[in-house]
Amino acid sequence: MQSNVSPQVRVASQRRVVVLGSTGSIGVQTLDVARRHPDRLKIVGLAAGTRGAELLAQAKEFNVGHLALGKPEAVSASVVAELEEQAAGFVGTKGSIGFGSDAVREMVHLEEADVVVNALVGAAGLQASYETLRAGKVLALANKESLVVGGNLIMPMASEPGMLMPIDSEHGAIYQCLLGEDSREVSKLWVTASGGPFRGKKRSDLENITPAQALAHPTWNMGKKISIDSSTLMNKGLEVIEAHHLFQMPYDRIEVVVQPQSAIHSMVEFTDGSVKAHLGTTDMRIPIQFALSYPERWDAPVEPLDFRMLGSLDFAAPDTETFRCLALAYHAGRVSGTLPCAMNAANEVAVAAFLAEQIGYLDIARCVEATMDAHEGAGVQVVESLEQLKAVDAWARAFASEWARGRRS
Repeated sequence: MQSNVSPQVRVASQRRVVVLGSTGSIGVQTLDVARRHPDRLKIVGLAAGTRGAELLAQAKEFNVGHLALGKPEAVSASVVAELEEQAAGFVGTKGSIGFGSDAVREMVHLEEADVVVNALVGAAGLQASYETLRAGKVLALANKESLVVGGNLIMPMASEPGMLMPIDSEHGAIYQCLLGEDSREVSKLWVTASGGPFRGKKRSDLENITPAQALAHPTWNMGKKISIDSSTLMNKGLEVIEAHHLFQMPYDRIEVVVQPQSAIHSMVEFTDGSVKAHLGTTDMRIPIQFALSYPERWDAPVEPLDFRMLGSLDFAAPDTETFRCLALAYHAGRVSGTLPCAMNAANEVAVAAFLAEQIGYLDIARCVEATMDAHEGAGVQVVESLEQLKAVDAWARAFASEWARGRRS
């Protein structure tokens, strides 16, 4: 369990940062933290998927000459040419630019980088996390799938305190609650959930939910995929699996509680019955900054929480009958092996199909469950390699895609 953390880890005068997924929600907020602390953070590499114009603007603002674009075919030739020009005319050491998913992943090997922020979406982020730690760099992790799919491979590489810092309000909260504590005295982790936009609804209320309704999160500003996952509570299920790996806690000692104000980001319960809770403003720049500043604390990037204006704090048990994805994630985590990989791949396919209005909202959980059942029927494997996980991921995506096509026909 990452609780007895030594504060001598990585105290560089200026931390040199690569941001993977720089044009997404977490990436943009990471750059805002860097903008506020130019004496402490230097952006040395940026990678994006399809938003070439935004990547170019970021590169110019932060004077970055090491760039990667995952899908250059999705942007205009003129933007590609400008990105190449930015790298060629970089003020500093020789710049570089690469195209394609391999180029995005290769950014972690930049010699001048100390820290890699992995804000890639989906299972594609797993190999980037693996290679970051293998290269001996600090991994600031926002990509949930790295641990959900490959936690058995990733965590042994992050045994040194501070080498893997979670960029997540819940896990960042638990990490801070555990600082200085004896892991043997921890009895339970409480992972909080807002309940999403459909808190209090029953299954019958959700049959005709539209993507626009599911994307309207009540308290957090997030990307599309994570917003849908939050509405189904799959996001919370993924966080439970992450917490299991990060803090070496068995699943029967990780509880989810709905806290709709999103003021409490998570809690740690100790053997004497006392509980530590981490509270703060609902702004992802706070956990992002902590991951980049640790073991220091820097000036707040947002207005702090005003308890006089907060009002009440409410708590409730999650409804796993209505929101089946949370129960499915617990099951996948307990079975372990390659089942979380199959679950995650099916969920990515199902969410994309729902956003494209190809399947219904409740079909997301149905698709995931059908894929998990098929994988368990074929035989869950012990996780041994990235190649094995890629094969399971590909199988699960094909199965889930076929299932979704069947719902449309």
